[in-house]
Amino acid sequence: MATLPITKRGAEKLKAELHQLKTVDRPWVINSISEARAQGDLSENAEYDAAKNRQGFVEGRIQEIESKLSAALIIDPATLEPGSRVVFGSTVQLEDEATGDSVTYQIVGEDEADLKQGLINIGSPIARALIGKGEGDIAEVQAPSGVKRYEIVAVHYI
Repeated sequence: MATLPITKRGAEKLKAELHQLKTVDRPWVINSISEARAQGDLSENAEYDAAKNRQGFVEGRIQEIESKLSAALIIDPATLEPGSRVVFGSTVQLEDEATGDSVTYQIVGEDEADLKQGLINIGSPIARALIGKGEGDIAEVQAPSGVKRYEIVAVHYI
């Protein structure tokens, strides 16, 4: 399996979710199944069906997270020293050439992406346009409304 880049913060978040699933959610589901089983006829027991469905979700998510963590290449942006180039984990301050609006994004892994928090997926069009560029460079991004041009104002490794 190929390695998947993830920030240190993203890996910690996945580990916390895995811990929650294994120590809280899994025992709760097992208890729910036991209680539903005790009610008798399982063929028409909606609580039993719901608990079994929840168990399937929890077990599937545990496997998914364990798989992602085993294939993860954990990168701590604070330890990077690529000069002023945009790389995975970089926090980039951009200025839209057309409007002059300023925006800041951090380039993160797929599971960490959250545009509202300024976290963009490494595979997104804007991240792909930024990778390898440096401060003062212009990045052209294909947007639904056409090509947008952004000037890279600053690159930080936080």
